[in-house]
Amino acid sequence: MFTLRADAQPRCTHERASQAWVAQRLATLFGWEFGGEYESGHAASARPYFVPDETLDAAQAAALGIIDEDDLFGGVVPHAFVASKVITHPLPTATSPAPPGWQPRLSAGLAGAVLSGFSVFDADLIEAAGQLLLASGGTVRLKEAQARGGNGQHLFTDAATLRDVVATLDRDTVRRHGVVLEQNLEHATTCSVGEIRVAGRRLAYLGTQRQIDDGNGNEVYGGSHLRVLQGGLDALEAIAADPAERAALRQAMRYDAAVSAAYPGFFASRRNYDVVAGHDAQGRWRCGVLEQSWRMGGASPAEILALAAFLQPGAPAVLDVSCHESHDPGQPVPQGAQVSYHDPAAASGPALKYARVEGGDGSPA
Repeated sequence: MFTLRADAQPRCTHERASQAWVAQRLATLFGWEFGGEYESGHAASARPYFVPDETLDAAQAAALGIIDEDDLFGGVVPHAFVASKVITHPLPTATSPAPPGWQPRLSAGLAGAVLSGFSVFDADLIEAAGQLLLASGGTVRLKEAQARGGNGQHLFTDAATLRDVVATLDRDTVRRHGVVLEQNLEHATTCSVGEIRVAGRRLAYLGTQRQIDDGNGNEVYGGSHLRVLQGGLDALEAIAADPAERAALRQAMRYDAAVSAAYPGFFASRRNYDVVAGHDAQGRWRCGVLEQSWRMGGASPAEILALAAFLQPGAPAVLDVSCHESHDPGQPVPQGAQVSYHDPAAASGPALKYARVEGGDGSPA
């Protein structure tokens, strides 16, 4: 098996380290030979398994001999843009620019499962789309399609601030990848709903994310706490703790089904959905999918720990696992932690990333 650099965009050191950690752990769990990073033309003695750093498009998958979810830890989409957050929302108008392969009918399938918003592929149309959302009151969030971990996001409450944000965007990047404009909720919680399928094993999980300060005043992803069981997304209803989690699960399942219907060429062995629940400007409680991840993600080290635990005899029916990212160079490694990255001298990004299986009281098992 191999890690795979699927995108020309350079990855941070901590992302490459986490990718290698996940691949090495999978190889150990299933007795596969780990060949490091895949290089074009590499001769494999058997059908290889890949852990890519991005969701693959159909052409990339075909070139690698990937034909179904058993060939990778991640996903394959018919067009590259389908892997990004832009598919969550409709275009501002029926005639607005969109990439080849765009399916307008997906919006109908996602209605009610996502927040109010638009996806825009023309910088000249961003301001008008943003003002439509501002007319409903409250704060609007602009998200750059290619950004990860809470980066590349901007909040605004008036047209002047929006205009200033648009002026900072690269027009060609907007045209190629798009931006998302979306209703922002107050007092919100972000739930994680996901499923992994590896070597005939199928696990699903439900949990919450936490945000942390990156040390520069920016709010970024800080980790997740997940409750995991054996089975698919439909099995999670039994462990949903409250109405908010049940709503998040329903929205994630609707999103997953709608994408599969709109893009029949899509398949994935790793599916993760970020679902937000909170209150809108009128004080109404809302719940909607923010975006999907069909590639190795921030929660993947915790997913792999859960997979390892369920492979052991006598595993519990439900397992609690967590993953953590810290930007504090002085953060010690907790007892029982499985570290996927640690560099107190890191110039940017987290200094420490780890996962662990939790005990019944939230302590390491």
